[in-house]
Amino acid sequence: MTHFHPVETSVLHSPAWFVPFDEFARRVRAADVDTRLDRFDPDENGWVPQDTPSIRTPSAAIAYPELGRRRAPGAEPERFRVRFTVVGLAPLYPADGADFDAALAGVEFLARPYDDTTPPGAGSEPRLVRLLPGIAFPYGPGIRTVYGVVVDAVTRAPVANALVEASGTTIRDGVAWRERTLTDPDGAFRLALRWEGEPVIGPPPVQTFHLTATERPGRTGALEVRLPTERDRRHVIEIVQL
Repeated sequence: MTHFHPVETSVLHSPAWFVPFDEFARRVRAADVDTRLDRFDPDENGWVPQDTPSIRTPSAAIAYPELGRRRAPGAEPERFRVRFTVVGLAPLYPADGADFDAALAGVEFLARPYDDTTPPGAGSEPRLVRLLPGIAFPYGPGIRTVYGVVVDAVTRAPVANALVEASGTTIRDGVAWRERTLTDPDGAFRLALRWEGEPVIGPPPVQTFHLTATERPGRTGALEVRLPTERDRRHVIEIVQL
């Protein structure tokens, strides 16, 4: 579990708290995080942009104070979502604790009604929103990367917003590592591989990395990459139905 600073819950009630986390840098992201709030309209069966401003606490949490405050008799909980935008980074939806689905466009939550005589329900726990390097992420000098595209195995159509990842353990001390990124609208990805892969015996010396791509549960693909011999190859990961 990732640790982050406690959220300063003010006297104002917020139905949801979000903590943006830069996964590549391994730290909470406090600057240059833009958010957009949408409300689900059941009559239109769609999302409607809202003008409700967010606040940021000193520990970089994002909240929407007093969202849900209304006095209408018999008011029902309302469904909202928050969309995150950060230059060079791509938000991983949903927030921590649920399965990945490339079709999601934000982190959803409910705002339960309250007023001066009916207090809000129990306070919500802060939710970590992970920000992964996007296709245009400015990797520093010396960072090894591989690139390619994620496509549907049958239609060959590119898969946008697919989760591409690699994991393993370091050779010397056995420490687990993981690198992740998201594809762009054209299915393209660029993934950093800062750690060691599995060594392959024999000249030339190479290391093997196992890449996986996920569109949603039951829709995944896999590919084996050997470095440095395949460093400049355009890798194609095919998504299949399991």
